Amino acid sequence: MQSFSYDRATNLEQAIKLGAQPGAKFIGGGTNLLDLMKGGVERPLKIVDITHLAMADIVELPDGGVRIGALARNSDTANHPLIRQRYPLLTQALLSGASPQLRNMATIGGNLMQRTRCYYFYDTAFDMCNKRIPGSGCGAKEGHNRIHAILGASEQCIAVNPSDMSVALAALDAIVTVRSPQGERRIPFDAFHRLPGNTPELDTTLMPGELITGIYLPPSPFAMHSHYLKIRDRASYAFALVSVAAAVELRDGVVRSARLALGGVAHKPWRAIDAEQVLLGHPLDDNARANAAAIAVRGAHGYSENNFKIALAQRAIIRALHIAGQQAGQQGAIV
Repeated sequence: MQSFSYDRATNLEQAIKLGAQPGAKFIGGGTNLLDLMKGGVERPLKIVDITHLAMADIVELPDGGVRIGALARNSDTANHPLIRQRYPLLTQALLSGASPQLRNMATIGGNLMQRTRCYYFYDTAFDMCNKRIPGSGCGAKEGHNRIHAILGASEQCIAVNPSDMSVALAALDAIVTVRSPQGERRIPFDAFHRLPGNTPELDTTLMPGELITGIYLPPSPFAMHSHYLKIRDRASYAFALVSVAAAVELRDGVVRSARLALGGVAHKPWRAIDAEQVLLGHPLDDNARANAAAIAVRGAHGYSENNFKIALAQRAIIRALHIAGQQAGQQGAIV
């Protein structure tokens, strides 16, 4: 591991000042960053420990929304009464990710910053990864690409975002709040993560030195009818091959509003807005679900080992919408 300096910030202003220094990275739970540092993938010059900052609260806001502090633990967030009652989709997504031990350590802000699990990104003995070494190529395109993207990829990178939580947040229209020496900025969730384009080394639209301070969840009409479905190779502790966050607002059996987001298929949580639109004004029946699923993967492109994901994503959407439509007042039954 490369040598680095360490500072523990005692207040927000100090953290922002320390984080603005060249080569600095913030650390909260450290469940991803430390692994990447041990493997030589990340090489920060300075670590700024923010764990002593008062940013772990989960509070109700006057407009009926909820603010989650960036240092709230994944497990605490998943089991908080406000989240379980108003955003069961987020609870399900959080509880489907990682192991209980990791969820007890990981933070909400850190979860947003998870880096891809692409084999070629993690293996520093392999020198062909545009995300780790810009301009070196993408080994996954012609190599092992079973877990890789089918939507939104570029010639430079076909890696996917690994977060379960972020898929639910995309469906819930969350807003990320960040602070820097220039003040506070609010980033709509769909604009937080990036598609790879020609700069796959950049995962987010954060500016250098910006610190994530929290997540705002607007009031949601989807608590009664939502479901997070994760398809993975084994039942415990595995990243999604495909995941679906599905939420519908039903009135007299007709879809009044809908949200669909996919995980494991793109460089960012993939919001399927066109698919949401075709559900509006229709009963959530077999035809509507199948139509939405087909539209959600329109333009998908598979590679040598992951073509199966296109059909898998459609089936997962149909199933997730079916379960969401059946849910009603079962938030307390989440396990």
